[in-house]
Amino acid sequence: MSKNAALLLATGFEEAEAFITLDILSRLGVIVTTVACQPQREIVSYHGAVIKADTLIEELADAHLFDALIMPGGPEGSKNLAASSAVAALIQRHDEAGMLIAPICSAAARVLGGNNLLKGRRYTCSGELGLEVKDGEYVMEDVVEDGNLLSGRGLGVAFDFALTLAQRLTGNKGAVDFQAEHIYYRPWLKRSLR
Repeated sequence: MSKNAALLLATGFEEAEAFITLDILSRLGVIVTTVACQPQREIVSYHGAVIKADTLIEELADAHLFDALIMPGGPEGSKNLAASSAVAALIQRHDEAGMLIAPICSAAARVLGGNNLLKGRRYTCSGELGLEVKDGEYVMEDVVEDGNLLSGRGLGVAFDFALTLAQRLTGNKGAVDFQAEHIYYRPWLKRSLR
């Protein structure tokens, strides 16, 4: 059975973090649903790209669980996600069910930390935003896994973040390595051989 993930988007989201993750997961057979965490499906990204989400957060059934929730950063995008009580409730419900929670860039500090959802776990995020957060343990690493929390530092590690998430979701290291080779992402392969 295919795994599924929700990509949570709000005005100002970092498009490359979102689309790299969407691309890698889709290549590996993960069904990704884009979710507008605002009143309309059309969302304007950090650099002005306009996309139309698959669904609105309010249309998600309370009983439905995704295998992973993904939150890209972006200065305004992560602030907009953090300000949404519906986003916080969705994350809380998935976290309690043990599903993967996957923020990248500013999303870990702003969305999870800003809503006291880190629960003492280790995480990474962009810049020094983590120094302001009190309920998690900020570490300066590219990708950090702590239980069902998988966080990425920022755009520069988006491929590492996405490939790690894909491996966690599919459990298929060989397929993930094949895709890394297919897209010529050599750093993954060098790390994978260690």
